[in-house]
Amino acid sequence: MSTITKHNLHPRNLHNSPYNFEQLTVLCPALKEYVFVNKYNTQTIDFTNAVGVKLLNKALLKQFYAIDYWDIPAQYLCPPIPGRADYIHTIADILAESNNGTIPTGNSIKVLDIGVGANCIYPLLGHKIYNWSFVGTDIDASAVNIANEISRQNNLQHAITCRHQAYASSIVNGVIPPTETFAITMCNPPFHASEAEAQEGSQRKWKNLGHRQAHKLNLNFGGHTTELWCKGGEVGFIKRMIDESVQRPTMSKWFTSLVSKSTNLPAIYYALDQANVTNIKTIEMGQGNKISRVVAWTFLTKE
Repeated sequence: MSTITKHNLHPRNLHNSPYNFEQLTVLCPALKEYVFVNKYNTQTIDFTNAVGVKLLNKALLKQFYAIDYWDIPAQYLCPPIPGRADYIHTIADILAESNNGTIPTGNSIKVLDIGVGANCIYPLLGHKIYNWSFVGTDIDASAVNIANEISRQNNLQHAITCRHQAYASSIVNGVIPPTETFAITMCNPPFHASEAEAQEGSQRKWKNLGHRQAHKLNLNFGGHTTELWCKGGEVGFIKRMIDESVQRPTMSKWFTSLVSKSTNLPAIYYALDQANVTNIKTIEMGQGNKISRVVAWTFLTKE
């Protein structure tokens, strides 16, 4: 088992520099209404304003990734683009390690995004950065329809397809045929074990951003119920992933998941030890004051 710590965004991440709002507002004029100069004489937006954040995402996707169409309903999670790009670059490094140090690119590199969400953000970034093809799955049928529409509007149906997972208790069983294989899987699992826990977490976010009180369900910065919590929370979800990976060890060369809480790692490592995997990697990703991490495992030998 290996652990790698990165204190800043990945060196290949295109978002290592501050946002250029002059350029972004040209690409997305509606964003201009939400830009202001803060006390440090720097242009910024209010990151608790869901409309402003969505417009910023639209502009970033257009500026850096040539994504002309991207839109999600208000109730769905609006992801921070820089952090999502970091996960893509991190799994690219994992694939490179078993490819003589060269990142494999092209449509033949097939990636599974478990819990793709309405935003379809990982497939969009992964295809635009490395030209990978993606299958996304989600238990929310509406989210799958929205993600497929984003793919269609950007003429990416050849590279990105999203499927509805009809069995809420399953991860890949029932939605991925037994003969389908992938280079790597990725997942950003629900953090919380209950709706009440999700609300408490949102309250903390708002307080950290200087807001004393938030407004009911929209405290979660956007996010549908299935995106925010599930039975067993993050550990429970990842344990189910591990269990199904044991049943289908050759479905993917590598299985990976984000882990938001370091306190969850011991339980995840124990489950992986019980699964008799051949290799485990933990890669920490620094995003400002926040540290996240990717846990990866495989059943294959180096040979």
